[in-house]
Amino acid sequence: MNIPVGKTKKQKNSPSRTMWQPTERPEGETVQRRRPHAMDYSIVFIVIFLVGFGLVMVYSTSSYKGGLYMNDAAYWLKRQAIFAVLGIVGMLFISKTDYHRWRAWKWSLHAYYFGTIVLLLFTIAFATATHGSKRWLGIGPFRFQPSEVAKVTVILILAGFITQNIRQIQHWKGVLKTFFFISPVIAVVGLENLSTSIILLGISAIMIFVSTKEWKIFGAIAGIGLAGIGGLILYQPYRIERFQIWFHPESSDKGLQTMQGLYAIGSGGLFGKGLGQSMQKMGFLPETHNDMIFSIVCEELGLFGALCILALYFTLLWRFMVVALNAEDLYGSMIVIGAIAHIGIQVFINIGVVTNTIPNTGIPLPFISYGGSSLCILLLEMGLVLSVSRYIRIKNQGSMSGRT
Repeated sequence: MNIPVGKTKKQKNSPSRTMWQPTERPEGETVQRRRPHAMDYSIVFIVIFLVGFGLVMVYSTSSYKGGLYMNDAAYWLKRQAIFAVLGIVGMLFISKTDYHRWRAWKWSLHAYYFGTIVLLLFTIAFATATHGSKRWLGIGPFRFQPSEVAKVTVILILAGFITQNIRQIQHWKGVLKTFFFISPVIAVVGLENLSTSIILLGISAIMIFVSTKEWKIFGAIAGIGLAGIGGLILYQPYRIERFQIWFHPESSDKGLQTMQGLYAIGSGGLFGKGLGQSMQKMGFLPETHNDMIFSIVCEELGLFGALCILALYFTLLWRFMVVALNAEDLYGSMIVIGAIAHIGIQVFINIGVVTNTIPNTGIPLPFISYGGSSLCILLLEMGLVLSVSRYIRIKNQGSMSGRT
């Protein structure tokens, strides 16, 4: 799946080599902008439903621990609700802002690029280590993960860079140049947060892949990427131990989380034990309201509930695909493709970890897992997608929420 650019006179008779056809205007040509219309309300509904469902599950999974340690069963629910409200307000504000403004400033691309690297290096230098890694920066009573900010900035950086260099990217040298351009950000994140760096690498690879015809070179790039990930694993030996636990979770106390998560999934059956009736959240399964929340969803709502949540994610990604296919320009398409890659990869990794399909790593389930910075940044990213949806090419002047 590749995104082309508008053909020049020399290219007019060349065969089509791509699937998507967003309009990319030649340099110097002025085209009257379309008037914005209603955003895609189906995306708004699904996102708000997932956030609401996440709040319910955060309370369900954390109420026992909150009452036991914080004397407040709703302790984590209240904190998550604050970030949910802030994120939704930010999402709606960004959705009303023309997405072209994020690259209107001449030095915006460089500002995102170097600003992200500086913030990540500052985190490595001054953050307090938790669970063996320096990932959190504190602002008063709140903490946030700069690596979450990096997910959005990488999407904006690559969307701008690909748009500016789309013709060069049609050749393998341009593809390598784009990877080398974004690799410092991915490498800095990987020093302390390998799982997020893998997500960033996946986002970058997908955005570049759909914008070029040189797909064969991605085999070599995949090899380089795997070698880089291997180097980061060797950089911190505890990551090697995770692979050992992955193969034999029953052989070590550190495999307790995986085993208890599988017990929770298996005990849920077809329709689950009922909302709030989980046994594993009673101190048996660690991180029930964070990375392992999907296992409690399976225990309380069963296979049926889990499949409904997956169906919502697939529907959300499908609506994103519709927006990307009908975006006004290449820049808008690339922003939405980055969001597709981000959510798709993160859902896959989280569920893969919970089901022990892949080695254990700390990745939250989008919109549902507890985590204020993750939820806020993700909702701001949804605002970007909604902003793009307001300028799509639509038929019969209909709203995208009804016709595409």
